[in-house]
Amino acid sequence: MKRGVLFFLAALIAAGGGYAVHRTNAISTAPIGAGASDPLTASFNDLEGKPRTLAQWRGQVLVVNFWATWCPPCLKEIPAFMELQRRLGKSGVQFLGVALDGRSEVAAFVRQHELNYPTLAGEEDVARYMQAQGNKIGALPFTLVFDRAGALRHTHQGEWPSAALEKVLTAALTK
Repeated sequence: MKRGVLFFLAALIAAGGGYAVHRTNAISTAPIGAGASDPLTASFNDLEGKPRTLAQWRGQVLVVNFWATWCPPCLKEIPAFMELQRRLGKSGVQFLGVALDGRSEVAAFVRQHELNYPTLAGEEDVARYMQAQGNKIGALPFTLVFDRAGALRHTHQGEWPSAALEKVLTAALTK
């Protein structure tokens, strides 16, 4: 019971932080240089509970979006991500959702909204990974863009407007 209450409080703080960032646009897209460690070695469980490593998508421009079913700005950007996946997927762009949520809630959401990209789920592991990749405030949504070689090239805190993300992805596809 205590763990559930703590998780709920952390989720509430993250949602509030994500909403605040979304409303103020205080944090924007940040280009990133190649890091010392390989962030694609991380793994999270798929919706059947099987571990999936991010490295399986190496070779594509990978957009990893951290979100939750209870996060309004997260839910607002998902339809745009689905459209970009539909249009740019054949060119080598792969979206991946990683939900800071329970698998059953995420699976129900994915079915209801017919997400057209893979979705993974986790709790504490997701929060730790986001922090290691630069999400110091723990707010959602948080998005990473990796180039085809697997190097982290961009991070974005808060809702990412589709046109701005598309410019980043188009540039990444030409490199």
